[in-house]
Amino acid sequence: MDDDEFGADDDILAALADAQPGPSRPPQQRPVPPRFQQPTPQRLDRAPSSNASSSSGAKVVQPTPQALPSRSSGSSILVSPRQKGNPVLACLKSVPWEYSDILADYGLGLTTCALFLSLKYHRLHPEYIYTRIRNLQHKYNLRVLLTLVDIPNHEESLRELAKTSLVNNVTLILCWSAAEAARYLELYKSYEHAGFGAIRGQQATSYAEKLVEFVTVPRNINKADAVALVSTFGSLRHAVNADPEQVAVVGGWGEKKVKSWCKAVEAPFRVQKAAKRKATRVTAAVPIGGVSSSAAAAARKELAASRNADVAEDEAEEEALIAAAEATPVPATAPAQKGDHHLSEGVAAALARLREKG
Repeated sequence: MDDDEFGADDDILAALADAQPGPSRPPQQRPVPPRFQQPTPQRLDRAPSSNASSSSGAKVVQPTPQALPSRSSGSSILVSPRQKGNPVLACLKSVPWEYSDILADYGLGLTTCALFLSLKYHRLHPEYIYTRIRNLQHKYNLRVLLTLVDIPNHEESLRELAKTSLVNNVTLILCWSAAEAARYLELYKSYEHAGFGAIRGQQATSYAEKLVEFVTVPRNINKADAVALVSTFGSLRHAVNADPEQVAVVGGWGEKKVKSWCKAVEAPFRVQKAAKRKATRVTAAVPIGGVSSSAAAAARKELAASRNADVAEDEAEEEALIAAAEATPVPATAPAQKGDHHLSEGVAAALARLREKG
């Protein structure tokens, strides 16, 4: 039913009420329904037609395309599209990889890259690797040349690549299979952010660790032997001064360990120069030819004193030995030789070496 029909019924009822007798009633006012305001329609601007733009002569300027920044490698190995079909990619399992437009064959980090080279391909195209190295343009700090050795006679080719790597600051790594090459790539990528402490050995900090490290320096002595040695003697000083028979009593110590320990603790700490001591030992040996026994005894005495002297004192003692040897009288039976002094061949050779050193 419509609203007009409801309004007519109301008028009829009001007229009947007025016709009935009774007190007068004020006329009832009908409620005014609210009006809804419709939104004003907006006119959309039309796009200019092609004819209008051509007639006006204005050119539409397209925005300049911006190059997107290269995405960081993250935890994946970046692979150049040149390596499609390489069996090395099928062996990369522990580290993810993805194709990317890079200069090198493999991107192992922000500062590390790798070039892949097969020696069989290198024999057919020897200029290929030189062009690839030149195109890198020093953009990486670490540049690896991963070389697959797949030919029998590879010595000459590897010698050439080694020289090229030294000149161009490239690290040459050899591999004999695709799996081995993939393993090298995975290791370089996994150690991308590793510090120097990863390859540094663990250093002893406490006294007990330093003591065990000191005792285990000789061969055949492990940590258990070091603990047993110190526990038996009570201190390291008593263990060093102990006799071999006393050390052999330690549990777990055999003949080899006792010899290694005694040899290590009895070895002198001062290292002598062999070149300077050789001539002195020859002079201090058993008297030969015209050198008297008294001169040999003096030479031995000087040698014993020179073992605990400094370098400056050693040189002075050697000069004294030379003067004493040259002043030694020669018996009448010695063969005549040119020069003022007649010495045996061994002593003359020793003096010549001493003069060369001086």
